[in-house]
Amino acid sequence: MPDTLETLYPPLGLTLHAGDLTLRLLRDADLPEYAALLRRPIFADEAADHVFPWYAVDPEDRVRGALQFQWTQRAVAAPERWNLTFGIWAQDQLIGTQDVVAVDFPRRRTVTSGSWLTRDAQGQGYGKLMRQMVLALAFDHLDAQRAESEAVLGNDPSFGVSRACGYALNGTRVTVTGDRPLVHQCFLVTPETFVRPQVPVTVEGLVPALRAMLGA
Repeated sequence: MPDTLETLYPPLGLTLHAGDLTLRLLRDADLPEYAALLRRPIFADEAADHVFPWYAVDPEDRVRGALQFQWTQRAVAAPERWNLTFGIWAQDQLIGTQDVVAVDFPRRRTVTSGSWLTRDAQGQGYGKLMRQMVLALAFDHLDAQRAESEAVLGNDPSFGVSRACGYALNGTRVTVTGDRPLVHQCFLVTPETFVRPQVPVTVEGLVPALRAMLGA
């Protein structure tokens, strides 16, 4: 019997379920739907400081850059650095992405995360649940000891999700976008402070070969 893509490249078999949400890595067959999503509004104010630099470009450039990003992340998955970029499906409809990232995971046992949802999917509790799902993966299945996040000052929805998941304030840092210095609030959550979702999180496809790729 021929191999499947999931056996040849184990991250593609990783799937999380909780409530109405399913998270799995984007496959090439998903990319046309993903491209259509990237052309839709994500931010209420597209001039706000917290708008992602990759979003604040011509929509076609945004799509091409996002596709290149997806392919690049597949190519670098190893214990030294990995980025699991999950598509988020709510009742079979793709609504955004949620990633969980690590550098030198075997020694640092630390992950970071980032996410976005289309405007029409916001305000329904999905942002909190999808963050809780990847934290449950990291803490309960990969033995992570810390999870870090950050958001530009003024990004109240992101701040709210972090607080709701049990993150504590963890200092600030400054980046420069164009000629604008931006202050980011940093957050930290541990297994002890993590606020778990009210629905169970199930994890499928975390096979030994995938654990080895992630250094878990």
